[in-house]
Amino acid sequence: MKTIEGFRLRKLGNEYILVGESMALINFNKMITLNETAAFLWEQAERMTKEQGQFDAGALCKALCNEYEVDPSQAMTDVDSTLAAWADAGVVEK
Repeated sequence: MKTIEGFRLRKLGNEYILVGESMALINFNKMITLNETAAFLWEQAERMTKEQGQFDAGALCKALCNEYEVDPSQAMTDVDSTLAAWADAGVVEK
C-alpha cells in the first residue's frame, strides 16, 4: 500500500485530521479525523511511502509495538482496521 500524495496530517487541539492540499483532493462531505495512535500510524505510513515507495500492515504493526506497549496480535487487529478505514476514505491505495 501507499499513501496518496497530497494529504497532510494536521493537529487541531487534541485531535488530528487529514487535509487534502489540492482542489482535486478536497471532499467537503468527509473529514478524516484520527486519534493519536492512528496519527502515529499515518506518519509511519507516509514516511515508509516516501522512503520505500510503499508500506505494509506488518511494518506498521512492528512500529506500533515499538512505540506503545501493545500486544502484537491486538496491534495487528488495530492496524488492519485502520488501513480498511483509510482505504474506504480514499487516502491510501494498494
